[in-house]
Amino acid sequence: MARKSNALAEDDLFVEAPRPSRSARAVARALDEPEESPFLRGQTRIPVRRSPLPPRTARRLWRFLLAGLLFVLAALVCYAVYGYGKHDWHFRIDSGENISLSGNGTVTRAEVMQVMGSDIGRNIFFVPLGERKQQLEQIPWVETATVMRFTPNQLRILIAERTPVAFAQIGSRILLLDATGHLLQQPPGKKAYNFPVVTGMLESEPLSVRAARMKIFAQLVHELDTSGAHYSRDLSEVNLTDPQDVKVTAPSEGGEVLVHLGAENFLERYQTYLGHIAEWRQKFTHIESVDLRVDGEAIVNPGGIGSANPSAAVSAPLSAAVGPPVSPPPAHSTKSPAIAKPPTVVANAAPKLTARPPVRHAAKPSAGHHR
Repeated sequence: MARKSNALAEDDLFVEAPRPSRSARAVARALDEPEESPFLRGQTRIPVRRSPLPPRTARRLWRFLLAGLLFVLAALVCYAVYGYGKHDWHFRIDSGENISLSGNGTVTRAEVMQVMGSDIGRNIFFVPLGERKQQLEQIPWVETATVMRFTPNQLRILIAERTPVAFAQIGSRILLLDATGHLLQQPPGKKAYNFPVVTGMLESEPLSVRAARMKIFAQLVHELDTSGAHYSRDLSEVNLTDPQDVKVTAPSEGGEVLVHLGAENFLERYQTYLGHIAEWRQKFTHIESVDLRVDGEAIVNPGGIGSANPSAAVSAPLSAAVGPPVSPPPAHSTKSPAIAKPPTVVANAAPKLTARPPVRHAAKPSAGHHR
């Protein structure tokens, strides 16, 4: 009986509590939930969906859209400005008065307008400046040209002209020549030039060949004028046919003489000629040429009318009187006269007088006396 009573007592501990009624549960919910306004009670609740993109990605997307919008606006503004500049009459070149020219002396405005005339009536922004520059530099006297545009409708052209440094004999014509070998027509009614005549050039040869010859000419003039005596002004002709033998036509009391200066030491050799020409004149009535290509030796060719032996070329000493010319070999002989090597020049020792074959040169053109 005792066991049975104990079992009943344990069952009493696990008796299920009674469930609250529906009205009690409703009251409990009413107490837990906040009181709603009468207006909200009649409304239908709609669930709110959150954005499927993360907040950072959404911000980046908005920034991208904003940048795209700004780009479109800028493009529209540029298009509007372009259309205004293209079609507005303020930017149109009305006449030649809108094209100014400076720096020209020999180049005429008419020559420039032959190039720029097609731009009259054109919008200033559509003038091809690079192309016009190249076309202007095709004018022979133009060395460089600069074309600039100034709004609203002005073009300015700056010309740098070529500077002639010599005359050039091309066939029977006498042209001007600049330091780079460009051949120039003498402008009518302009100042007279006092230049030597350069021979040995062809109009058909490449410009690079003439430019190389003019470098030799520039070196010659530079050396002859270094001492301050300006010997180059006395030259009437410079022959550049052979770059290894520059020949100049130099003045003297008895007539002009062709002087061979070789390819170096132009000043020293020319001064040798000036220092001994009077001495040679005492022995020869006429001197056609003097060869000074070998230092310490002068080969005098007294060819021409009035000479005792016009066909002889004599190696004359530079510090002693010149001896009589040596007779040439007989006409029937095919052997050239023996040429003795000049001795080493020590303390102004004069080389021996040696017979040499004559040096023949083409007659000098009459235009060579023009300066």
